[in-house]
Amino acid sequence: MSFLDQLDNSIGGALPSQLVTELLEQGIIHTPVPLAKNQVQPASIDLRLGDVAWRVRASFLPGKGATVQDCIDRLGMHRMDLGDGAMLERDCVYIVPLIESLSLPKNLRATANPKSSTGRLDVFTRLITDGAVEFDQVADGYAGPLYAEISPRTFSVLVRTGSRLSQLRMRCGQREWGDELHVSLYRSHKLVDVPLNERDIRNGVPVSVDLEGNVSAGLVGYRAKRHAGLIDVDKVDYYDVEEFWAPMESGRSQGLILDPGEFYILVSKESVQIPTDYAAEMVAYDTLVGEFRVHYAGFFDPGFGVADAGGGGSRAVLEVRSFEVPFLIEHGQRVGRLRYEPMVESPALVYGQSLNSNYQAQGLKLSKHFKS
Repeated sequence: MSFLDQLDNSIGGALPSQLVTELLEQGIIHTPVPLAKNQVQPASIDLRLGDVAWRVRASFLPGKGATVQDCIDRLGMHRMDLGDGAMLERDCVYIVPLIESLSLPKNLRATANPKSSTGRLDVFTRLITDGAVEFDQVADGYAGPLYAEISPRTFSVLVRTGSRLSQLRMRCGQREWGDELHVSLYRSHKLVDVPLNERDIRNGVPVSVDLEGNVSAGLVGYRAKRHAGLIDVDKVDYYDVEEFWAPMESGRSQGLILDPGEFYILVSKESVQIPTDYAAEMVAYDTLVGEFRVHYAGFFDPGFGVADAGGGGSRAVLEVRSFEVPFLIEHGQRVGRLRYEPMVESPALVYGQSLNSNYQAQGLKLSKHFKS
């Protein structure tokens, strides 16, 4: 019996790679062209840009009864061919139809997030569907095209047909997993390498920022240079760090003032791990901890940070941008929370060395586009 034949509310959690592959075979995730290498990840599938992009005057949600194309017709400024590559300029908004589309059955839904490398370039990317009333959410039963809203915030980027900026996680059953699951999971797996009590674990497992840094490396983070050059999102280990980033020295005992409009790459004080039968997502913005965003790319795959998968000591990289006002953060200040959810079944793939995962065992690390 296939997974789809069993699909109902008694099953709950994120779908692993082998079930995502089954959805592809059944046409529930539809793609008119063959999959790219490693496009299916342990608990998600990468989404690929299509042939064209529209620059639009403003971000939008179509709302019930309207299509994304309706909004493009009203707000579009010009159409760009992505076949040979095209530049997306910083501070502009673009809409790109994706190669993949969906035809979801009842009780199967999806959530999107930027890929880690996209977030670390400060490229704001969100998924939109026809009739959408919120970003990045695809309700069960949806059948139709998918679109990416792309807005580079710091660097202009070069993209082309097939570039992968975002990822989709499929879910079924129960929507939220509460504090009881997180407390139990922390006790059995020690999700972070610091002591926590039950009061700490509320709406997820807390993560704090490291502003002391590695003394031998001398770094605590990076601040993006605002007038740097163009970045091709498909180039790996290619760009010189100093052309795009200003390093920040370690030992910031007086904390760090986040300037509005600036973009920072920092790292968590804790090492974290995602057990292989679970997935996680970082809460991107929480007004309870301050007026700043700590993570654009929220998905953490099964096996991230797990020693047996080559990830012992993995930190969470924090993509930080302050809103509206300067904001002081201190070493060890809590800046976000990891929300965990079970996998429907053990994944055939786990994040780590066997997949040549870019960020396993990471500390402070820029995106894969920059030379190590």
